[in-house]
Amino acid sequence: MRGFFEHQFLSFKKRHLRNLISLAKADGEFHESETEMVYRMGRKYGLKDRQIEKLIGETKEFELYIPESHNERMDQLYDIMQIIYADGKVDPHEVLFCEDIVKKFGYNQDMVDWLIEMFASQEVVTPQEWDEAKKEAELQFKE
Repeated sequence: MRGFFEHQFLSFKKRHLRNLISLAKADGEFHESETEMVYRMGRKYGLKDRQIEKLIGETKEFELYIPESHNERMDQLYDIMQIIYADGKVDPHEVLFCEDIVKKFGYNQDMVDWLIEMFASQEVVTPQEWDEAKKEAELQFKE
């Protein structure tokens, strides 16, 4: 039997993954590379393949999950950028989706270009670089 906090954490992970799946589907195609990335991220959060598959197969529209803290929002944006670059191209629908998320997360729209530039210029943004980016984002883009 699951405890309350374990259930809450599982719900958080699923909502987070739903945001990523919505982004991956934003351009009308769910590319194999995006699917692999979603599975990798889901596993990272401790979800089983069957749980991830179920989330991917959901057809109902669901409300965007907005994390509570700046750190959680930035970590969600990090994963979102991973999905955007998973298929090797930045689709205009993905950019629009990202702009919508950034706005709902309480940041100004300039953040999207900043993120795209950051991730385009590097193959991997290291955890240390991301920690610095979080600090910069809070100062520069928070509304």
